[in-house]
Order: sequence, then C-alpha cells, then structure tokens
Amino acid sequence: MLADPDTLAQGVLAGERRAVARAITLIESTRPDHREAAEALLHHLLPHTGRSVRMGITGVPGAGKSTFIEAFGLHVVEKGHKLAVLAVDPSSPRSGGSILGDKTRMEELSRDIRAFIRPSPSGCTLGGVARRTREAMLVCEAAGFDVIVVETVGVGQSETAVADMVDMFLLLLVPGGGDELQGIKKGIVELADAIIVNKADGDLEAAANRAARDYKNALHLLTPASTAWTVPVVTCSALKQSGIGAVWTVVGEYQKAMEGAGDWSRRRSAQAHAWMWNEVGETLMQTLKDDPRIARLLPEMEKSVAEGMVAPGRAARQLVGTFRDSHME
Repeated sequence: MLADPDTLAQGVLAGERRAVARAITLIESTRPDHREAAEALLHHLLPHTGRSVRMGITGVPGAGKSTFIEAFGLHVVEKGHKLAVLAVDPSSPRSGGSILGDKTRMEELSRDIRAFIRPSPSGCTLGGVARRTREAMLVCEAAGFDVIVVETVGVGQSETAVADMVDMFLLLLVPGGGDELQGIKKGIVELADAIIVNKADGDLEAAANRAARDYKNALHLLTPASTAWTVPVVTCSALKQSGIGAVWTVVGEYQKAMEGAGDWSRRRSAQAHAWMWNEVGETLMQTLKDDPRIARLLPEMEKSVAEGMVAPGRAARQLVGTFRDSHME
C-alpha cells in the first residue's frame, strides 16, 4: 500500500527508524505514483534538512572501507552524534541484483541505536551511486542524523558523482606508496579533501608511514580545490581502532576552514544546481522512453543500430526528432 507522505514525514521528523527506512524505500522506487509521493514527502522534509556533515568515502579494493566506517562510526556516535551510513552496493548489469552486505560487515555499528545503515543497489547510475542517494541523505538529515556517510563501490573515474553530493570526500588507501602511487588515478586524488592510509598496525605500520609521506609529497604537485584547505594525509588502523580520533579531528578542522572561507555554502549551492540539471536529464530521458511513438519506434531502431544498419548518432537524432514532433502537435 502506498504510504501517505504526510504521515510518513511525521514519522521521519520524529526520528522513527522504521519511517526512515520506508521513506528511503519510497524514494528508491521507480513507479510513477511512488515518485509523486516521494516528491511530496521531500517537500515536507526539506525545511528540516541541511544541518549535517555529508561525507563520501571511497578507496582502493582491499582498503577496508567497511571496517573503517564501522570504527569511525562508533567513534562518532560516542562523541554524541547520530550517524547514517548510505552504503551503495554494486548492481549486477545482467540481473540488476546486488549483494547488499554492508550491514553484515558493520555488525557492531548496525546494532547501535545511534546509527542507521542503509545499503542501496547502485542500479545503472554512473559511479555506482544510487540515483536517489541525494534524496536519502535529506531523509536522514530530517530524521536528526547529523553525520551522513556515503560509502561508494570503489575507485574509478566516475567517483566524481560522490564528490558532487557531499561536503567532504575521503580517499582511503593502504600501505605501499612508491610504485603503488602510480596505480591511483590522479583525478581521484584531486577530488580528495583528506587521504587516510589504513592498516597502520603491526608489520604494516612502517609501510603506512612511508606511504603517507609519499602521498604528502605527491599532493604538492596538485592544485588544491580550495585555498582555505591543505589536504592532509592521516594514518590509522580501523582494525585496532587507532588513529580514528585524528580522522574525526580532521573533519572538524575541514568544516571550520571551509565555513570560514564561505566555501561550505558555495559548494552546497553548486551541488544543488547540478542536482537539478541531473534530474532534468533523468526526467527527460524517462519521459522520452514513456512516449507511445518512441515505444513503437525503439525496438526497430535498436535492432538497426545493433546490426550496424544505422549509426547511433543518427538513430538518436531521429528518436529525439520524433519525440519533439509528437509534442508540438
């Protein structure tokens, strides 16, 4: 049964976890009637959003993102904050299914009443970021969660999608440095507001310190995103829960520096602007696909393109032309 947006909004604003989960489920639905209800829900919640720290966390495979987020989250809630983790799992391009295993990997944090963990399938959205992750963040903010963490699928050029929706972007790396530095894409490093070298314990502690020095030296070759902030490199051990406090301190220092320079609000305004145009594109694409004339023409056009009979560019122009003509009549 379709949830009433007014009733659901009241539950979210009261901090009811069940209402938060139902609200995000509604937001993630692609059914047209659900989208209308989701937009009505967000209209109610919007005045109560914007008062959290939005963080994105990505990292190379094996960097221990989930272990780090759990250790970091436990530290944050112990400091008196409420934490929401939106963990985006990769969807299968064949079946559309995803593992959604972050709750099992963050077992201790998931049991803490001060934390809320929501795994979401990435779908077909660029960068492994669910299209509705932005709206899910708003729901969590309205429910009183003042620290929001978006965990991404992994490192790739499209991680820009995450950086464009958060206040602070953390890049999690492992000990190595030297030659391994060549394996980290320059674009990802340029997006980072802080670099965290994890697994700085036992036999890897010395290697972690060397890696941190290498990354610090590499950062001198890059142009900083803001003149108010110099990207720090911090070592920690999520497994041993050491150095986590230093990471949280960096978050506070970053917020203070960016707010002081006016970059915090400017960044959010630019993100909201980009978000609107992204929604315009997504909505136009869906409207085009739903058009009856396009629906009739599409199978034949896709077949012609697949068989090499029609160039993709020409097919696209023909589809758009048909769509435009049908709405001009």
